Amino acid sequence: MSVSAEEVAGELRSIARSATNSLGYFPALYSHVTDRVSAGITAHTFDDPARMDRFISAFAGHYLGAVQDPAGRARCWQACWDVADNNALLIVQHLLLGINAHVNYDLAQTVASVGSSSGNFDAVRRDFDAVNDILASTMTDVLRELDQVSRWTNTIASLGGGKLFNFSLREARAQAWRAGIRLAKLDAAAQGDYLRELDGLVATLAYLVTRPGFPVSLAVPIARRLENRDPKAVTTALLAGH
Repeated sequence: MSVSAEEVAGELRSIARSATNSLGYFPALYSHVTDRVSAGITAHTFDDPARMDRFISAFAGHYLGAVQDPAGRARCWQACWDVADNNALLIVQHLLLGINAHVNYDLAQTVASVGSSSGNFDAVRRDFDAVNDILASTMTDVLRELDQVSRWTNTIASLGGGKLFNFSLREARAQAWRAGIRLAKLDAAAQGDYLRELDGLVATLAYLVTRPGFPVSLAVPIARRLENRDPKAVTTALLAGH
């Protein structure tokens, strides 16, 4: 049964608070986005608030499935668990692993399922695009809070890193939309093949997140020295306001 965006946000916060390692970071971030989408639903920001509630529930369901079903976990999601206790990675790298799997893999499936069930992809697209503005404003606020435990993030944001990240996220979501449209046109067998191919691609991107190339690789150890190494403290900072 579908749950509301508000209920999804609550479950994400619960997962974040119960985590003892970096696996709390992504759900903490995700809860902020879901809260703002929920507020938009209440304020009738979207063309079809009920459909957006279903969209958020279906979208979150993919992440919750990865949490609850290790045996069925996609490779791109398993990448998060594989490095959950790796303190050499930056906080933002752990966040990017979750964002990578959820946007590049889960979002395409959500677009396909919700668009197909509603029968009107154009209408879904208008609300889908409206979420981009919510994401941009949320990330600005999260970066500000993250500076409490990662003292280099605001410096990078002030140099244009925040705008670059938002552009990259917008492009990833646009790619997910195209993948979702393609997926919706396939039969069940072909969908399975396509999702395995997509999972492989997104898992490769996860590998690149954990092993950035030169010159970023040189900066990672330096930036890590400016970060809090207590996962609980990081999650608490990311949950600021909740």
